[in-house]
Amino acid sequence: MAEDVNGNYEYVILGCGGLGSSVVKDLISAGKKVLAVDINPEKVEVLKDQEIDAIVGDIRDDETLDKIDFDKITGVLILTSDDQVNREVALKIRKRSSDVLIVTRASSPKARDEMEEIGVDVVITPIESMKQQLLSSIKKVESLRKLKLLRNVIQNTSGKLGIFTHDNPDPDSIASALALREIAKHFGVEADILYYGEIQHQQNKAMVNLLNIPMLKANEVNLSEYSKFALVDSAGPGVNNSIPSDVKISIIIDHHPAENVEAEFADVRGDVGATATILTLYLQDLKIVPTKTLATALFFGIQTETEEFRRNARTNDFLASAYLYPFVDNELLEKMEGPALSTETLDVLGTAIKNREIFSSFLISFAGFITDKDTLPQAADFLLKLEGISTVLVFGIIKDNVYLSARNTDVRINIGDVLKKAFKDVGSAGGHAHAAGGKIPLGIFGDVSDKETLAKLVTQAVKKRFLSALGIEIED
Repeated sequence: MAEDVNGNYEYVILGCGGLGSSVVKDLISAGKKVLAVDINPEKVEVLKDQEIDAIVGDIRDDETLDKIDFDKITGVLILTSDDQVNREVALKIRKRSSDVLIVTRASSPKARDEMEEIGVDVVITPIESMKQQLLSSIKKVESLRKLKLLRNVIQNTSGKLGIFTHDNPDPDSIASALALREIAKHFGVEADILYYGEIQHQQNKAMVNLLNIPMLKANEVNLSEYSKFALVDSAGPGVNNSIPSDVKISIIIDHHPAENVEAEFADVRGDVGATATILTLYLQDLKIVPTKTLATALFFGIQTETEEFRRNARTNDFLASAYLYPFVDNELLEKMEGPALSTETLDVLGTAIKNREIFSSFLISFAGFITDKDTLPQAADFLLKLEGISTVLVFGIIKDNVYLSARNTDVRINIGDVLKKAFKDVGSAGGHAHAAGGKIPLGIFGDVSDKETLAKLVTQAVKKRFLSALGIEIED
């Protein structure tokens, strides 16, 4: 028997009561070679009847322990309910081997500390395990409660559901809308994805075209055809979108910080880096297996929103992405990740580089009169790579508005709060610590028709407000 133990077993379980027997079965299910040892012949026979290798032995006796070469196994689990027995056996095993992994059970934090002092690697305390399980169960209950409310709101839709993205939707917004459309379908409700503005960014175009995502321009449909509306990746009408103020939003799902969110169902949380993560968690809880298209869209949405998990990525973003990855079409994902740059993006980038002004580690640049606001964050991301630069603000004029895009790597600064402080009284602005955006109506600059004069006025005003919010005063 000693040769079998030494040569074949990865884990030895000492003490096979309820917990021990359960662990033995779980390890075997995981493909591990396990030997069970218990003083009770009846328990050993029960295990043997289930074709589990088990022997009778008093684990406190040296004779039993001497049969096992602890240097040739991965780990030993001491799982009796008696702290003194577990401690005594752990001491004997540690004297026999300094390398074997020892796991014990302890009835209290004090007993756990004593086990760790004698060299036990992992100590399981039922009280703490129950506490963690209880907290996990509470989170599960809260999640299920949210989903029950979401289901009720969707199922009480008498006709079609209209799902708005924010204006000029990005991958996070598009993917989230697509997921909510699938959830509505799961609850028996037809839904359309609606958007204002344009899909101009190369990655966004590639995503919609390659995944064949059905999206309708909101200003080209009759909104009265929808009995309810949802909004993803935005916290309400007018918040980075052109939804009419008289349109009632019944469902709001967003990952951006927001106050006074009004809807029948609202899930606005700051513990995720992307709205697509929230929708992925919904799919998991609802046991909806995503199609290849949906999984690819959600994975791409999380990936781009967190800049490949380098910006604002949280634990749930990694967990959601890990869940999605087996369903992802990697060939399509690769095509979406690297579309060709448009000539306008290059032009905007060139103008932003030319017009850059640097104040210490802060860079500000006017990108000119543009047609695609999605070129601004691309320019901001590029300029942030310049040596010595930690904070970037790029802005451009599109028709009747000034659009802002900011990026930041300075841990002392929350760029979303800075933009809000600088521009909330003249427009809308906000975001996260590392990325933010905003919009200012040109009307505040008066009736100026000359582009050169307007550019100077806008640049001076934006620069002064932004730097002042950062605590830097400049002369007019």
